[in-house]
Amino acid sequence: MIRSLLSCLLMLQVLLFSLQVATVQARADAATEYRIQTFPLERNGMALHLQRLTVAGTQPQRQILLVHGLTYSSHEFDVDYADYSLARYLAARGFAVWTFDVAGYGESQEVKDGFMPDSDYAAEDAAAAAAEILKVSGQKKLDVLGWSWGTVTSSRFVARHPEMVKKLVLYAPIMVGLGAADVKVPFNHNTWLHAAGDFQTTKDGAIDYSIVDPQVVAVFQSNCWRYDKDSSPNGGRRDLLVSAETPLIDPASIQVPTLVIGGDKDPYLNLDSMRAAMSKLPSGSRLEIMPGAAHAMMMEKPYYREFRQKVVAFLEH
Repeated sequence: MIRSLLSCLLMLQVLLFSLQVATVQARADAATEYRIQTFPLERNGMALHLQRLTVAGTQPQRQILLVHGLTYSSHEFDVDYADYSLARYLAARGFAVWTFDVAGYGESQEVKDGFMPDSDYAAEDAAAAAAEILKVSGQKKLDVLGWSWGTVTSSRFVARHPEMVKKLVLYAPIMVGLGAADVKVPFNHNTWLHAAGDFQTTKDGAIDYSIVDPQVVAVFQSNCWRYDKDSSPNGGRRDLLVSAETPLIDPASIQVPTLVIGGDKDPYLNLDSMRAAMSKLPSGSRLEIMPGAAHAMMMEKPYYREFRQKVVAFLEH
């Protein structure tokens, strides 16, 4: 009963904020016009959604691929409220920003078996996206940023195809298993409450709106419902829910400079593993642990600007 009431309140919140969100977005669009293009991509007989976002009228030389996480698709990088969109921030700083959806996610083709797109499968989807990006752009290398499960998939892609990549950003990296659990069903059931699960909460379990703007939550949840509906594949979840002694990212296999960045309030991170990785990563790598920040720090009021500034500083130097 309580969960149903909370879900209704969250949906009402989206409706109440929609007009205000549209007004802010219109002001942002008036300041900077962006161009969004989609490109056909197929791998393993599956149609994949591949998208490029740039500032209108520009042809950036620098390409970056953003790799989404476990439950929700690539829209998570473009929370288009005020200046919170990471994708638009990067585009405004001279990048061609590419996103794609792993098979079975978002706007990519649905899969019959939700266990099929596991971490290794998703890594090859990322490789296919990267190859197409380099072909379209005419560049020899690109940068890669993965978030959450996207750090597992992108690190494996980069380890297998270092010739494609200039620099790698592992944002909120899942270095080791999150704890053994038996994932029996091939698809996860997504809910409105679950979509808000990565935002920090108060002691009573409510979203901490001193950390995240209510409008950001509303836009993010609305996008989750629009693009991801009520289910997502569980192949990656089965990979992550293993013993904490099981490594998921092998830093010794990564041959490009890497930024490892996360918040010390993130419940999914093993900070000791992040620190230990630095001795195995190549020269030019960097570790950033942000006090107070959590899993969704790219959308957290006190931290999102500092987070993306650190990302760009690493990529540009």
